[in-house]
Order: sequence, then structure tokens, then C-alpha cells
Amino acid sequence: MPDDVVAARAAAEEASAFAHPPVEPDVITAYGDHPDQVIDFYVPRAQVGPGGPVPLVVVLHGGAWRAPYDRRHITPFADFLAQRGFAVANVEYRRGAGSPAPEGASPVAGRWPETFDDVAAALDALPALAREAVPQADARRTVLAGHSAGGHLALWAAARHVLPAGTPWRTRDSASLRGVVALAPIADFEVAGKLDVCGGAAEQLLGGREQFEERRPYADPALLLPTGVATTLVQGRTDLVVPQAVAEAYADAAAKAGEVVGLTLLEDVGHFPLIDPAADACAVVAEEIAQLAW
Repeated sequence: MPDDVVAARAAAEEASAFAHPPVEPDVITAYGDHPDQVIDFYVPRAQVGPGGPVPLVVVLHGGAWRAPYDRRHITPFADFLAQRGFAVANVEYRRGAGSPAPEGASPVAGRWPETFDDVAAALDALPALAREAVPQADARRTVLAGHSAGGHLALWAAARHVLPAGTPWRTRDSASLRGVVALAPIADFEVAGKLDVCGGAAEQLLGGREQFEERRPYADPALLLPTGVATTLVQGRTDLVVPQAVAEAYADAAAKAGEVVGLTLLEDVGHFPLIDPAADACAVVAEEIAQLAW
């Protein structure tokens, strides 16, 4: 397919994904004192499965860990999952500095260590918060679902039990997780850097070039394997934002570590249909989540 056709399709896909109005949550709960330390909860809108408690899907939004991109853009996707019978927790977290970037430059991606502090704190607080906000949810059947930079955070959160000893985010196990569905994730920082994914966002997330290699063992999902957690990557073959090669590199790293990671490749699909309720790809994502959750 010619490059100009792929680019035009990608622009149309992005416009479609962002055309949906934000969907207000049923409950908003804080897990910390900072304004970004909040979780939006969506109660299940339908009964699916055998009845009784329902799986809890934790959504981690993308946006290259940059401040202008918050959880609001992924609320239609969160509601889409709730319409399919899931309880949903849409997590906000601190991203890049709020100060304006220099003229012509992208905002800085992420904060070290605050971005990781927040995701760890949100996941630790989630079982108790979910019991209050969505009592229908069964926290023992939790699936992490993240898109793009949020896909990185989902993979990272599922690997906290294999972080180096002494790491403040480390947990004892991942027993409550049924699995991870990472959507076009920035899953391998080395490959993402070579491809200049999101303008070098992964390097910025870790504090810049000087800190990058020192901090990678604590932050790069490709270095935190095997996890023992069921993991599926969903990737569009025509993704121009996070190319297919990044997901493939993570899957290869997992295989070398003795772990099988599912990789679902979608033809003629770019970056944004994965979270666009109007796109067929979004239904594929919901099915991948259901297979792990139920």
C-alpha cells in the first residue's frame, strides 16, 4: 500500500477515535493527594458470563506519557468495555511536566519516578477502592489493558514482582492478575529508540540519555521477563505511531526468556482503531480481554 494512502488512513483513524465525546464515569476515586492520582470507575452495563461477580479491567491510557494527553480520550473505550459486562477502572497518573515545551518541541514525556510511583500506587490501592466503587467487580479476575504508552505501563505493572530486589515498586507476586492485553505497546525501549517512536519518548520518560541505560532494567518491559502472567499484544500492521516491530521485539524477548506471549496482528489497522468503539478492531480487543478475564 502506498505511503500516502497509509498516512491518509492513519489520519482518518485518529479523527474517528477522537470524535467520540468523553464518557463520564460512575465513580471517581482518589488514590493519592495529587490531582492526577485518580481512578474513574465504570460499572458493568450488561450481564455477560455465568453471572455473579464480574472481571475488573484496568485501563491505562496512552499519549506518550505526555501531560496534554490525559485519561479523557480513552473514556469511550472504557465505556465500551463496560457495555460488554466488565467493571472498568480507568487510571490517571502523572505524566510529563505541565510547563510549556520550547517552541516547536513536543512536551516532555513522563516523570521519573512519579509516573511509575503512581501506577504502582494505583494498582496497590485498587482492590480496596474497587470494592467500594464497583462491588460487582471481582478483583481476583483483573486484566490490565493499556494502549501505546499505557500498554507499556500495563506490561510494566504486571512485571513488578520481577523487578530488581530493593526496587520500591516491587511486589511479592501477581496472583490477582488474570492477564495483560497490551495494545500497540511501547514494549521494547531499545527498538522504540531506534525507530524514534513518539519522538524519543521512552528516553525522556527515564530522565534523558544520561540516565537511560541505568534506569532501563527498572522500566523496560523487554528486560522484565519472564513474568508468568498471561499476556497478549494486539497490534495493527499499518501502525505508524508504534510500529509492529516494537511488539514483535517484545514477543521475541519473551520467547528467549521461555515465555509464550500472544501476538494478534490486525491487517489494515493502524494505531487508534484499537481504542475506537466504532472500529472492528476494538471488538477484537474486547474479545482478547474476555478470553483472559473469564
